[in-house]
Amino acid sequence: MKKEAQNFGTIAVHSGTGADPATGAVMTPIYQTSTFEQESPGKNKGYEYARSKNPTRTSLETAFAQIEGAGYGLAFGSGMAAADNLIKLLRPGDEVICTNDLYGGSYRMFMQVYAPMGIRFHFIDLGDPTALQAALNEKTRMLWIESPTNPLLRVLDIAATCARVPAEVIKVVDNTFATPYLQRPLELGADVVLHSGTKYLAGHSDVVIGALMLNDKDLYDRLYLLQKSCGGVAGPMDSFLCLRGLKTLHLRMERHCQNAREVAAFLQGHPRVATVLYPGLTTHPGHEIAKKQMRDFGGMLSFRLVGDHTADAIRLLERVQIITLAESLGGVESLISHPATMTHASIPEAERLKAGLTNSLIRLSVGIEDAKDLIADLQQALA
Repeated sequence: MKKEAQNFGTIAVHSGTGADPATGAVMTPIYQTSTFEQESPGKNKGYEYARSKNPTRTSLETAFAQIEGAGYGLAFGSGMAAADNLIKLLRPGDEVICTNDLYGGSYRMFMQVYAPMGIRFHFIDLGDPTALQAALNEKTRMLWIESPTNPLLRVLDIAATCARVPAEVIKVVDNTFATPYLQRPLELGADVVLHSGTKYLAGHSDVVIGALMLNDKDLYDRLYLLQKSCGGVAGPMDSFLCLRGLKTLHLRMERHCQNAREVAAFLQGHPRVATVLYPGLTTHPGHEIAKKQMRDFGGMLSFRLVGDHTADAIRLLERVQIITLAESLGGVESLISHPATMTHASIPEAERLKAGLTNSLIRLSVGIEDAKDLIADLQQALA
């Protein structure tokens, strides 16, 4: 950007981009190349091999840093590749404290990939300071926060939680649900922000991509070495698509939030719905914290049906007509899923139920369609 912008919408539109010096192209070109010509061995124009760096990915990584208010950004082939890069900072015997209702894919990677390698994970209620204090010890190396959580929409006080752990513990916040438009974890004490950019950042259900944003140069250097060495990088076409999506992030999030408020209010008043989990409702236990640390309350909500029967949830999911039954979230279209049998099926049932992820829990990613049509669709599916 020629002039440093102060407001998010301007930053989003111009982040990571600038007229191509060779052609004047307004949009970042797709550098679909695996390697780069060198003038002499080791003498190049800043690029040598696309796993290390690619100009399209560099633009996206710059954009990631700018929209999150960070010094550095890294782009990966998926959100899980970004998470994997972080866990590779650890060594056998190290311990991680995590929220107890985190994304099922993160749980699967932690327990099935890294726990057998000697890294220990503690899944606790991070909203309970006593539980956090009990889990902390001299082996604690990382704190893993989601807020709002996936899929129970619990809201954690990020600043207070980060302040309760020693400075040397790496504090990670998965900001996928909130996005940089709604929440700024680095300003609240986080060391690293993680996104599955597949979701709201790209925003159109057409790319799989991940992001890390941070301020610490030494930590960035360690993460970049891992990214370059292990190779879980975002390709140029995916980087281009995500760059395009970022330009409308603020507009999309405003509509996601508006629609989610209306859908949550409808569900809260429906006789077949037992509980609605949405931070924008004043009845939500984390409403005041969300009001303090978020610009708005997001486009994600979950709800439980009366009786909490799996069969009732599946019946509803099979009956929706406008809303799409599918995994993932954050696209312009509304997506609905059953966490117990889909996104969080890898979590053992006993642990799932203990965390509150019950049989009829339904997760809804509210899109940017007309809210009246979404409510009508839910009305007929609930009939």
